[in-house]
Amino acid sequence: MSTASIEGQGRPAAMQYEIDRDDPWVPLCRVDDIPRLGARRVQRVAGSPVALFRLADDRVHALLDRCPHRGGPLSQGLVFGDRVSCPLHGWTISLVDGAAAAPDVGRTAHYDVRVEAGLVHLLRSDLDAEDPAPGEACLESACGAGACR
Repeated sequence: MSTASIEGQGRPAAMQYEIDRDDPWVPLCRVDDIPRLGARRVQRVAGSPVALFRLADDRVHALLDRCPHRGGPLSQGLVFGDRVSCPLHGWTISLVDGAAAAPDVGRTAHYDVRVEAGLVHLLRSDLDAEDPAPGEACLESACGAGACR
């Protein structure tokens, strides 16, 4: 048994699930553990946290918890429709693909999510990976070379 660490209000900080080491998908939490139109943070092994977002219709999306502009914690932003507003400077980020809405330019990493029997899963390879390089997660031209980390 392994422990996946999730953070959020009103729930235990860590939940335990049986994890099959041969299965590429890792169960992290129940859909109901993520507030509707809110987020939970998942602490990864070697990188910045991933934010799990729950939409009004219970769909779940996952993004690197870092705005492509100045690195603000997207998990603390306001979720509306299928977007989140960064709490630092108000950039609007798509939960579908991690892209900033025009006129802003940039992107944060988006991760595949699987929901099965009410449990939210992420790929083991995404949980074990280090953060993408700034050029892979965003377009540096949006704010100057390297400033969007």
